[in-house]
Amino acid sequence: MKNSQHLKAYVQMHPDNKMAWYLLGKEYYKNGQFGKANYCFNQAGEVYEAFERSKVPAEMLREYEDGLLESARERQQSGLRRRRVLLALMVLLLMLIPAAVAPGFGQGSTAQPAAEEAASRPEGLPQAAGEQQESPPEPASLAFTAVGADTVAGGQGLAALLRGEKTPSATALLGMKRAGKWLLWNKRLPLAATVSRQGNGRAVYQSYDPAACECQPPDAADIQKEAGRWQDRQEELAVLWSALRAYKSAKGTLPGSPADLVKPFPANVLGGVTPRMKEAFPALRAAALAGTAQPAASPPPSAAPGSGAPGQGASGGGAGADGAELPFFREPLVIIVDKQKHRLALASGNIILRNYAVGLGGDKTPEGEFAISDKVVNPNGRDNGEFGSRGMQLSDSNYAIHGTNEPDSIGKDESLGCIRMSRKDIEELFAMVPMGTKVTITGKGSLPEELIVPEERYPSDSPRNQTNPHKVYHWLN
Repeated sequence: MKNSQHLKAYVQMHPDNKMAWYLLGKEYYKNGQFGKANYCFNQAGEVYEAFERSKVPAEMLREYEDGLLESARERQQSGLRRRRVLLALMVLLLMLIPAAVAPGFGQGSTAQPAAEEAASRPEGLPQAAGEQQESPPEPASLAFTAVGADTVAGGQGLAALLRGEKTPSATALLGMKRAGKWLLWNKRLPLAATVSRQGNGRAVYQSYDPAACECQPPDAADIQKEAGRWQDRQEELAVLWSALRAYKSAKGTLPGSPADLVKPFPANVLGGVTPRMKEAFPALRAAALAGTAQPAASPPPSAAPGSGAPGQGASGGGAGADGAELPFFREPLVIIVDKQKHRLALASGNIILRNYAVGLGGDKTPEGEFAISDKVVNPNGRDNGEFGSRGMQLSDSNYAIHGTNEPDSIGKDESLGCIRMSRKDIEELFAMVPMGTKVTITGKGSLPEELIVPEERYPSDSPRNQTNPHKVYHWLN
């Protein structure tokens, strides 16, 4: 591998040397890195053809390679000496020159949305002749999306992202872990890569996984912070988008304002709305009215089913016809209960936003399709009774998803059929799912074991006027 590093350094300095590209390709091929080897062979062109089809003595190739490596080592040492001298001069100048305005502040500057490597070049390879090293995009210039981490590593779905007419000039890809058919929306998703489109139509790709690119990626702290804020916003947009669709399904029309979603019981579609949701309401309502945020009927041919690539049910946000931001989660939120694993998931398409541990009733918990038909705060007037501080009835039945005053029963089959949750979990779920949310209960063990319960919960303050003092609930707890 040391020879590979020196040869990489050499072709960086001499990108027109086709023999150097050929020898670097041979090193990669010997180490089993066939994708990188093929890239180098393509750069070598006629040299590859000539040497692969002729019987050149191995000693001759070895002598030529040794010469290149020695030249690369000498150049590296010379470069280190030059950099040390320049650094000393810079330190001296900084000591002599008075402080001025910090670079990038005061004067209006525009971010350069770019990254180090072209999408067509395997990660970690040096640039060929004519390619220019670029700086990573600034957070303010980035759009964000989330895809399967394996999708980023394999390069799948990136072509679809770049082909989109409304794709922003620079996009940050956050990587979601895969668990069977599911993608897991953990907080905070790691930054996997950035992809940017240049004015000349060239796509530039920068990996942020040192193991994948065999490189030292640029510092991603600022981008990662902005990604966290994007994730928080997308959760709130997902709740609002689901609530708009649930309201229209129940009443045949869209709500006129956010206040229509948080009316007193029993018209409480949601437990509450956040400032972000109020701000986004006009744009999302307009999108729902125009149908611009509906998911496509089928995935694009270029994306593998379930890959989590942009455009597949849960896409990378984007903009509607009026330029307004559309939600990342295009499909409505649904609840899935796995009796075998004692898990309750909140999902959109094939992405799980939450995966909670729950208490069940074994065979007494029915399987099938239900919908949230009643959302009540403090069932039977108490927040510490057998149903806890929140309850959500399943269709026209005596079963519900609710809290419990027996927290040790979570993960066990001790109820008479209801679904028990811890206080923090039920209060978060109550805040995130609107009235009418579809609930599927299955015994197939389809959900992952891994819990997805963030430390910083979705906003779930106790809603006003969502109690029901006129009814005594007799759910099968």
